[in-house]
Amino acid sequence: MTTRAPRPAGSVLTVRTPEDMLALVPVVLGFAPTDSIVMLTFGAARPFHARCDLPATAEELPAAVGALLEPALVHGVARVILLVYTDDEPLATEAAWLLCGAFERAGVSVVEALRTDGTRWFPALGERFGVPAGGVPYDVDTHPFRAQAVAEGRVLHGSRDSLRDTLATDPVGTGRVVAALAGLTGDPPGPDHRATEVAWVSDLVLTHVWAASVPGDDDVARLLRGLLDVPVRDAAVASLTRPTAPRHVAFWADVVRRTPVPMLAAPAALLALAAWQAGHGALAWCALDRCAEADDAYPLASLVARALELALEPEGWDGAVE
Repeated sequence: MTTRAPRPAGSVLTVRTPEDMLALVPVVLGFAPTDSIVMLTFGAARPFHARCDLPATAEELPAAVGALLEPALVHGVARVILLVYTDDEPLATEAAWLLCGAFERAGVSVVEALRTDGTRWFPALGERFGVPAGGVPYDVDTHPFRAQAVAEGRVLHGSRDSLRDTLATDPVGTGRVVAALAGLTGDPPGPDHRATEVAWVSDLVLTHVWAASVPGDDDVARLLRGLLDVPVRDAAVASLTRPTAPRHVAFWADVVRRTPVPMLAAPAALLALAAWQAGHGALAWCALDRCAEADDAYPLASLVARALELALEPEGWDGAVE
């Protein structure tokens, strides 16, 4: 699967060296990848960058190549940089040859292909004149790109696991919400009471999104019950737009952390939708992982996943979530 990451707003990052390429990756992805293939794209109307897991065996590599090539062709990418993150040199070399061959045959120029073990980079296609056999050491932590990202307020996680952990269940908060769910009174969502719940959920989300606040346990419990009804769920993101997306991300991330797993599908899918709208593809994928804990075939999650796989622009969303 791929992780879409648009170029950071307000940033102009000029890449000249392999070290620049490697320093750019955690800035655009939001985390430092491991056991991954990363694609940096250039020449499209809207450049994007993507990551997929590096398969464990050579037999699985063609699927990864296809996962990266498809969005590149959809968006008319002219040039790419390919980076393979692994200490498995034979596997990285096989991946690089397959990737470069597929992209060049499709008319996409491969500007550079590198392998990195996290501390040293190597030419991915074999030996290169002037590059030591033991690789070239580098340190992205001291690179100007990272300093610029931090100055602009972007959070860079040490790994994808670290990013995923930001959505981990809060046992205490979840326990309080479970108790609140047990104490709910009144009728569950349904056609006879839908209008009331739609209005209540819309107002709740809008209030906390604009105030950058979090709902109480009783409100989260009622919200989760309401999200079981699709029209109520859809009303929860009626105020979601590109400008409001970061605030929606904060709201739904808090809800996800406090949601018991059996009720996790809807809020996690809504978080993925908001993260995609905010341009945080990696976080969107992490939210989809959490959604799958409750329902690995949740329709809204499937729609968001496809948008991420094809690197679709958030501006193309028309507000429909079914």
